[in-house]
Amino acid sequence: MGSTSAEPTGTTGHPAGVGRRDLIRRSAALGLISVPTMSFLSACASGGGGGGEDKAEAGKKTAENPLGVNGSAQLEFVLFDGGFGKEYAEDAVRIYEKDFPDATVEFSATQKIQSTLQPRFNQGTPPDLIDNSGAEQMDMGVLVGKNQLADLTPLLDAPSYDDPARKVRDTLRPGIVEMGRFDGEKVWILYYAYTVYGVWYSQKALDSLDAEYPKTWDEMLAVCAKAKKKGMAGWTYAGKYPYYIPFSLYPMIAKVGGTEVLDAIDNLEPNAWKHPAVKACFEAYYELYRKGYVLKGTPGLDHIQSQTAWAKGDALFLPNGSWVENESAKVIPADFQVTVSAPTGLDASDKLPFGTIWASGGEPFIVPAKARNGTGGMEQLRIMLSEASSRNFTSKVKSLTAYDGGTDGIELTPGLKAGVAALGLAGENVVNPRIQDWYVKLQKEQIGVGGLGEMMAGRLTPAEAVKKIQGYADDAAKDTSIKHYKHQ
Repeated sequence: MGSTSAEPTGTTGHPAGVGRRDLIRRSAALGLISVPTMSFLSACASGGGGGGEDKAEAGKKTAENPLGVNGSAQLEFVLFDGGFGKEYAEDAVRIYEKDFPDATVEFSATQKIQSTLQPRFNQGTPPDLIDNSGAEQMDMGVLVGKNQLADLTPLLDAPSYDDPARKVRDTLRPGIVEMGRFDGEKVWILYYAYTVYGVWYSQKALDSLDAEYPKTWDEMLAVCAKAKKKGMAGWTYAGKYPYYIPFSLYPMIAKVGGTEVLDAIDNLEPNAWKHPAVKACFEAYYELYRKGYVLKGTPGLDHIQSQTAWAKGDALFLPNGSWVENESAKVIPADFQVTVSAPTGLDASDKLPFGTIWASGGEPFIVPAKARNGTGGMEQLRIMLSEASSRNFTSKVKSLTAYDGGTDGIELTPGLKAGVAALGLAGENVVNPRIQDWYVKLQKEQIGVGGLGEMMAGRLTPAEAVKKIQGYADDAAKDTSIKHYKHQ
């Protein structure tokens, strides 16, 4: 997967210090950007800060080297090997090597970010640049709380790679800088991609049912019934990683009950999960299971298997992020017409209009506080935020980057076009739940696997799932070993 994250992360669920509506307005003007951010296990427990004793000596700052990179120091770059692949990063590494011919770059890609890198954080020998994404994403909230990340403000205030008259921060899409903050003005994370999350489907398949994308839940059930009669399941999802379900469920909750419901969930407020909008949306999704509209065997499928079944036409709808078009490129038929839409709502009583969607920065890059060559890691990011590197990423992986541009001369793929259209329809109604960034274990292992996964497999009723998830959230709120964050 891309960044399921995860973090993924959009605009209304902003970090401290940013007005929600201001950020929504700016992000609505974005374009599209991709994955996310997701996280599984807690990051290292040891404290950070200070830096290691074996830091590379600083280089001389010049117009060509504004960060003062040591041109002969080794750079270690670890990338998450997911839906975007690794070619775009390898291309950017070659530019670094050209700019610093005396430097050696040790580049590697893995899906085991947490298990590979946590021991190195604990030992004080982390890499210089990390794409902290995937199912084993390290918990960003823990990393920030333990002072294990470097502040990226020097990168953001440096001259951009293309135009020395513009700072890097001035070349980024709205909301990207704010997403990297947790509390205060320091920026700990640079989300390189921009993800549109939602309900993905084949327009050709939907047309074959003589149906339009459903705007109400009664319409959704009717479309699923049509699909079932033709031997196609209504839905499938990453059953082994059920934290994909929120990609469409969370914005549906916001649509039904308003963005304040998601804010309360992010803030770990008491009884936030017991809000009537949450209950109604859980019951709606459970009805997909109860009526047999979920592809048989889905709880046992991983993200690749569920995407493959979807691409083969075994299921119509798939909750996912905009990396899915690239990740499934080898199995998606040429005439599939990849499309994404905002989540279906309940009915006319919903608080927000149809089109309300989750979109945000994804693919979170970090520079560890104890990195030996953290300046080199920031310089590698500065290169990646150039117009050429951004265009290269978009053309190769069918997603936009944090760089506000880089699409000239590129023919947008069906999925990219659909994502841009979905954002246009959303207007100000773009949401960005931060729980997947702030509390990774809670979001993935507990809400995802322990709650939603069990409910969609029929092992919990909606009421039982709400109670269980609220218990998880309450435990997280009381846990003094983790840092807590709130919308301001």
